[in-house]
Amino acid sequence: MIDASGAGSGARAARAAAFLIATVPFLGMAGPGALHPTDPPAPAPTLSVPEAPACSVRDPDPPAYYRIDLVTTRRVPGTSFSGGSADVTFRNESPFGIALAEDGSYHYDVRIAFDALPEPPSGVYAVWVTSTQLDRVIRVGALAPGQRAIDAAVDWNQFLVVVSLEPSAEGVGARWSGPIVMRGISRSGLMHTMAGHGPFEQENCAAYGYD
Repeated sequence: MIDASGAGSGARAARAAAFLIATVPFLGMAGPGALHPTDPPAPAPTLSVPEAPACSVRDPDPPAYYRIDLVTTRRVPGTSFSGGSADVTFRNESPFGIALAEDGSYHYDVRIAFDALPEPPSGVYAVWVTSTQLDRVIRVGALAPGQRAIDAAVDWNQFLVVVSLEPSAEGVGARWSGPIVMRGISRSGLMHTMAGHGPFEQENCAAYGYD
């Protein structure tokens, strides 16, 4: 014979045990999934942010489109096989990625390098940049013996690079006076007026110096 009071007590005990198991994690007591009060807190997740690269004043990989090919004039003995190039890059000294001159044109860096350029028998090679109309000229400098590269800064969107043979470095003035050794023109300088085409064909391109 089963004692009814004993059965009731067992049922109440079972319900109490189930309640404790369900509420232990929320009470911070030992149990499945609960943290022991002496355990250290879990570390907060961290987010790794890659370090931004430092800005470079000169573009290490100038685009080929902006390269100016220097062509010899063969007017100076020994330079018939000489050549060179001028790599044009945007100066990266602005938080906006490019630098502008006061008139709004781009500020360029130009690295001018020469190939198979022999030492002159006398005088020095002088390097210049000039506007396409030759009305503005900047003297870059004279090449020292053995020097085969020189840097320039230009604020013109269209310009030419000119190399001349001058009597001496001290005698280099505001404009070349000796024979031109080689020259090159920027890609933008090759673009000419469309006045001789289409509805403007009554204006001959030759009037603007183009064939």
